[in-house]
Amino acid sequence: MRPVALSPQHRQEALDALASEHLDILVIGGGVVGGGAALDAATRGLSVGLVEARDFASGTSSRSSKLVHGGLRYLEMLDFRLVAEALGERSLLIDKLAPHLVKPVPFLYPLTHRVWERFYAGSGVALYDSMALLSGRSRGVPRHRHLTRTGARRVMPGLRKDALVGALHYYDGQVDDARHTMFLSRTAAAYGAHVASRTRVIDLVREADRVVGARVKDLETGREIEIRARQVVNATGVWTDETQSFAAERGQFNVRASKGIHLVVPRDRIRGESGLILRTEKSVLFVIPWGRHWIIGTTDTDWSLSKDHPAASAKDIAYLLDEVNKVLVEPLVPEDVEGVYAGLRPLLAGEDEATSKLSREHAVSTSVKGLVVIAGGKYTTYRVMAKDAIDAAVQQMGSLLDRRVPECVTDDIPLLGADGYSALWNQRQVLAAQHGLGVGRIEHLLNRFGTLATEVLDLIADRPDLAEPLTGADDYLRAEVVYGVTHEGARHLDDILARRTRISIETFHRGTECAAEAAELMAEVLDWSDAQREREVDHYLKRVDAERESQTMPDDETADAARMGAPDVVPVAHP
Repeated sequence: MRPVALSPQHRQEALDALASEHLDILVIGGGVVGGGAALDAATRGLSVGLVEARDFASGTSSRSSKLVHGGLRYLEMLDFRLVAEALGERSLLIDKLAPHLVKPVPFLYPLTHRVWERFYAGSGVALYDSMALLSGRSRGVPRHRHLTRTGARRVMPGLRKDALVGALHYYDGQVDDARHTMFLSRTAAAYGAHVASRTRVIDLVREADRVVGARVKDLETGREIEIRARQVVNATGVWTDETQSFAAERGQFNVRASKGIHLVVPRDRIRGESGLILRTEKSVLFVIPWGRHWIIGTTDTDWSLSKDHPAASAKDIAYLLDEVNKVLVEPLVPEDVEGVYAGLRPLLAGEDEATSKLSREHAVSTSVKGLVVIAGGKYTTYRVMAKDAIDAAVQQMGSLLDRRVPECVTDDIPLLGADGYSALWNQRQVLAAQHGLGVGRIEHLLNRFGTLATEVLDLIADRPDLAEPLTGADDYLRAEVVYGVTHEGARHLDDILARRTRISIETFHRGTECAAEAAELMAEVLDWSDAQREREVDHYLKRVDAERESQTMPDDETADAARMGAPDVVPVAHP
């Protein structure tokens, strides 16, 4: 399997193929489940198309807590099957499928009661570790250990002495969700899937009582095409109900959106080397190490407003700061916040009025012939969700295929960049000397691109100016902007600053200081006119302004109205 570049030319070729071929599977939705489903189908030998209305991972799949975890709190709900399944997937991702993107991350669980809580919580964490082994895979992370208060504060000096009597120290997994999701789609393309972002489904095609494809619009050109497929998989997450309406069917379940917001603050604002997991009255709060930053989240509240751009309100931000400040020696203030992002969880509705108690498990519907709907679930179990969706699609196709379809093999399919990653990591000092870069820069590239980092280094060899960091975003090289367009399917400035890199949440200026430079680099590859380049920058600046304004608003309604004041650079409207 050779790496495929999601270049502008590749996108055009994919659209042409989608218009002319009769596919086995058409997947709608370029999030983690859609990308996983396309990869699953392609590696079974099926012909596959994947279309996404915006950018890969532009919705929920780029706005998570960046954790690959079993869900320690689900043990309290006695949801052992979900925890075991998720822990098995965590180990698989860390050890085999995406070691360049998924890493172990440490957490402290502060204890506030001396005897019973250590026994109760310790038993839970011990079970958590044991279930990882019972999943049939390696644990993938170190075992937990018990700490005294002194030991805990040695790991996290920023914790107030009166905030704990001791702690549990355990590990979970961390992922750059946007990059991982993009890698899924790119890996699917390497196995033959026709992948196209900025391609919106405007209707489903039906013959008699069966869905036989979809009509889509290329939002870059306005071109409309009809895609024929034996089976359509709806993997649109929080947009499931809207997309399902094209089939003139309500479906077997409804999806309810729950908003979760996160804050990003500089690493020096909290002294310590480990993440934190804290109980609140409403849910669980994470403080997560993220490179030179901390991610603090999350909220869990019902959301019925715009699904395109969920907004964080001043109330949301104040809640997170108030909760985390209960345990910090040096409280955080609003001025410490570099970035804020909000995402929507697709929860299966109708089980509980509190969204924090709605199911994180998934469901598959086949109520309409030719259409499979997959919804619910959690990021960590995307591969299982994708498998279940494609299993259902294969069963639905039945006699439409003249051959037997193999079982799922994605538990044995590393993503692009994974093969040889460990060896290349061991050679990072040699690579640094060869390319005239610091070892830290090479490590940064390896942890974002895996073995495909050599492709980025090739760009630098051809154009030494690309070795320079972006103005105002020293963590990222100019080459990463160019590579995002030539190899990773980025079409607009927002794609680069918000998802191929995380500049939009990792800098106090949120990308405004490097927007013009990044747009200029993109323009060279995408052949933008001066007017288009200026429009891209203007749109991005307005987006940042709208987000900042929304975060000063007192509630969801006013925050949503402020955020919607900045339209998309390409008009996109969900049904």
